[in-house]
Amino acid sequence: MAAALDEAAGTLLAVWEAARERTTSRLSGAQLRAVMVVEQYDGINLRRLATLTDMLLSSASRLCDRLVAAGMLEREPGRYDRREIALHLTPTATRLLAELRADRRHRLDRILAGMSAEGRAALLRGMREFDEVGRRGEAAPAEGWPVLQPSGDRIGDPLAGPESPGEPPVARTA
Repeated sequence: MAAALDEAAGTLLAVWEAARERTTSRLSGAQLRAVMVVEQYDGINLRRLATLTDMLLSSASRLCDRLVAAGMLEREPGRYDRREIALHLTPTATRLLAELRADRRHRLDRILAGMSAEGRAALLRGMREFDEVGRRGEAAPAEGWPVLQPSGDRIGDPLAGPESPGEPPVARTA
């Protein structure tokens, strides 16, 4: 079953990648991931961003420098510690992510239109159940691929624990 699902998921991944290439051609994959993390955790600090993107702090800092120069991120002093820097999306980045999602949905709609109503309903039912099981933690997440709980906490996350004031919980976007 896992092998068949892996094969079938190739089309879904191709849709994701085609939309990414079309709408975010000026961003690398790492830059897009960072923008998506900042979207999820507005005001995140650089250290937390580095952790969530599995980067060294220095690499995350250089990546943010490039995103600021590209007009995608803004920096401001942290609310609790002025030495800390809070990251926020710019309106340009917000529009770019909206375009990316719209393009993905358009591509998915075209594929779904070719499926039977029963097939679409079964796919949706199966994907919802897959998501629910993963979020409940009933399936052991693979190392390095945490599953989010509805609270946003990662299941089996060694970094989860008491948060510093002003920092969002550790979570990963997909």
